[in-house]
Amino acid sequence: MNAPFMEFQHVTKRFGSLTVLDDVNFRIYEGEVTTIIGLSGSGKSVLLKHIIGLLQPDTGVILFEGKPLGDMSPEELKKTLSQVSYMFQGNALFDSLTVYENIALPLRETTSMTKGEIDKRVMARIEQTELTEAAHRYPSELSGGMQKRAALARVLVTDPKIVLFDEPTTGQDPVRKNAILSMIAQYQKKFGFTAILVSHEIPDVYFISNRLLALYQSKIVFQGSPEAFEDFDHPFQTEVIRSLEGLQHELTGMYSKRQFKIQNHARMKRSGNGEGYAVLVHALRDNDFSADAGHGSFEEILKGVQQSIAEYFAAAGGISSRIARNEFVTVLPYSDTSEAETLSSDFVSSMKENNAKGIRLMDNAGNNAGCFKLLVGINQGLPADEIENVIEQARARQKEVARLYCASGEVNQ
Repeated sequence: MNAPFMEFQHVTKRFGSLTVLDDVNFRIYEGEVTTIIGLSGSGKSVLLKHIIGLLQPDTGVILFEGKPLGDMSPEELKKTLSQVSYMFQGNALFDSLTVYENIALPLRETTSMTKGEIDKRVMARIEQTELTEAAHRYPSELSGGMQKRAALARVLVTDPKIVLFDEPTTGQDPVRKNAILSMIAQYQKKFGFTAILVSHEIPDVYFISNRLLALYQSKIVFQGSPEAFEDFDHPFQTEVIRSLEGLQHELTGMYSKRQFKIQNHARMKRSGNGEGYAVLVHALRDNDFSADAGHGSFEEILKGVQQSIAEYFAAAGGISSRIARNEFVTVLPYSDTSEAETLSSDFVSSMKENNAKGIRLMDNAGNNAGCFKLLVGINQGLPADEIENVIEQARARQKEVARLYCASGEVNQ
């Protein structure tokens, strides 16, 4: 693995007798999305303030590109910290300024660039974040999604190496949360900045994160991939993950990947007689097979499909989990591919007949209508099989079973 872009080594921070960060160690790697998760009051905001230089540790070292911040001259420190930008939780756009003026503000206040240079840089960011038509409008005239893009364009106009996102989806409904996370992932790939998020959106945030940091009782108790975190055995799981996963299942009917593994393992163990099971992998794609755009219509339909799958197959004894942003797996114990194909066909028919969750499905026979495609792959498994292999084989067999209608970029209600 490459050398860390930023590193905390044995960092401790106290406020009087209260220790907020206790011998904290972690690494941030360039070009990755790292998400910090933890209970409220666990010190996440204090940690972020150390990254942007608002706080200094009582003991320990913070390194940026291998050099301790404490050893830098004032000029070096200023230059280093200028490479870090912060996206505020509530966007913090100035209502009296247009989108263009909001985005130009950091350059006007912190650089000696000419008016022409500022205009060129600002217009480039406006075009790259798809805000051209909104450039001379005020924040109050924009949708919530456009406001988020304007705030991100302002953050990116200084060409930062690191962008910090403090609870970027707080107070948003599930559809908007996914749209915001998708936006962050999309522009992180586009601009190549290193992203650091503080978020409670478990497990949704897994799908855009390269690494997770778990802050628990003033210490970093885990750092690694989301996949490794699923198998993390620690009291943090009991106190944080279980309650959040329970809420996730209550709201969507979907188990998290961790719960899915536990539930599936328990059922296979109870069967004990070699009986097989069927796996269905549903996926939602738009017509050019891209799921990165983050459009509201896609997110709205995605939510409806997720809830429909969970409810329909739970009634048939299945357990379902979201395994990617636009992909869901269902296990049907004591079943085979023939029964699964019948249930899948009935599921699609019921969706078409009832416009379930406000979604209108159509036949897909040789036409290009519809904004999105619903695919399903089915496979047979046995208790001795690795569930991941069975799922992968089901995914390889996916085929289109329906088109989902939308008009003018909006969900048909």
